[in-house]
Amino acid sequence: MTKTELVIVPTPGMGHLLSTVEFAKLIVRTNLNISIVVLIYHIEINESTKIQSYIDSQSLEVDPTQIVFITLPPLSNPPDSSDPNFLGTVILRQNSLVKKAVQDRHSKPAAFVLDLINVSMIDIAKELHIPSYIYFTSGANFLHTMLHFQEIADEQGIADVTGLMDDPDSVSDIPGFINPVPTKVLPWMLLDKDGVWASKMIDLARRFREAKGILVNSFAELESSAIHVLQSQENVPTIYPVGPILSLEGRGDSKSSNNDEESIISWLDGQPKSSVVFLCFGSMGCFDTEQVKEIADGLDRSGHRFLWSLRKPVLVSRNGGLPSEHMIFDDALPEGFIDRTAHKGKIIPWAPQVAVLAHQAIGGFVSHCGWNSILESIWFGVPLATWPMYAEQQLNAFTLVKELGLAVEIKIDYRWDMKKQKGNYLVKAEEVEAGVRKLMSMDNEMRAKVREMNELSRKVLQANGGSSHESLIRFFADINEDIILSS
Repeated sequence: MTKTELVIVPTPGMGHLLSTVEFAKLIVRTNLNISIVVLIYHIEINESTKIQSYIDSQSLEVDPTQIVFITLPPLSNPPDSSDPNFLGTVILRQNSLVKKAVQDRHSKPAAFVLDLINVSMIDIAKELHIPSYIYFTSGANFLHTMLHFQEIADEQGIADVTGLMDDPDSVSDIPGFINPVPTKVLPWMLLDKDGVWASKMIDLARRFREAKGILVNSFAELESSAIHVLQSQENVPTIYPVGPILSLEGRGDSKSSNNDEESIISWLDGQPKSSVVFLCFGSMGCFDTEQVKEIADGLDRSGHRFLWSLRKPVLVSRNGGLPSEHMIFDDALPEGFIDRTAHKGKIIPWAPQVAVLAHQAIGGFVSHCGWNSILESIWFGVPLATWPMYAEQQLNAFTLVKELGLAVEIKIDYRWDMKKQKGNYLVKAEEVEAGVRKLMSMDNEMRAKVREMNELSRKVLQANGGSSHESLIRFFADINEDIILSS
């Protein structure tokens, strides 16, 4: 039998790439009559080596009759790394390469599945008379917020959207949210006073509406209100909540980190059950010296055992500089801190997050609230404390704390400025101490909510009635209908 072929185009960057590849695996596990071509950009960014290593490992792991990875040729005219819109320019220049790669296969795919940033490729799909679907790697509340402010911008103009920053203490009533949403937790691009980044975000949302459907890495039971509103709007494409999509084998880190992981797990093996608070702030998460000292003092005062991923900052380039994976920012720590806390704490640079969250010694997770990290904490039933850093993480933190009651707050409006290498304010040691204590002694009502969501996150993927599984089946049915209508 000839298989139905889908073309999936992820955005370079490990967070998006891993989620997209795991979604591809879920598709072919669920429907053996589907095969997938994953098109990978060939560009020089900070994570290029790691991306290629990950793709090589996945190519060996998957059945080539089900999933094929094709790395596109390098651009003949790559943008300069100083281009303020480096990634956007790179993506636009991939379009002709993507079109050629599809045509070279001499078989028309049934659909394009595009990462949320690759919306310009909807034009290629239209030229080839192929439907497009968006794979939205973040949550439904973020998607809904983008579409909401796109409507406002189209009605009133970009200036009215960015003008929210005229009063940073203002709130917005967004349908689908139970509570008014403070301006200070909206994605930073929407608040760009010059309107440049806000315009880019609005353009993305506007193009989402051109897709046949949007596959969201969330599940109906987690973000029920936002998903209900999205599914009830006539001018929004079909919404398929298909999550949680997780890479439970880890984040594709290099083999050179294996010894580090063994050391970390060995240390956790020696700690009592649910006794350790884990602090990790994502692939770009880092702090300046002053903030590191406050976190250290707060941890020390809390009295709790801790595992802290404390990575040394690096200068950030426009094409994606990241904190060091192998260097601890120990010169920022208070004098004597390491020796004083050696009996109860371990400081590491890189963190094997999935393996750590899966360990029984972990009792709480202080997180930057990246969407993948949120889903992982729910999957492993680890209580979470919010400390967002960038992107849409402030909105995620607000959703967890105020909307869902699934996390305690250290902060929900903290922002890290990558250019200045500084946060928008200093979180004091007493706030860190109070947050850690509250996390590790979370009340029974909230713990019950965390346990319930942990159980649901697994049930929704099951074939016997799981809501995300049913969404995926509906997606397959709509693909088949498209094929019939086009034949």
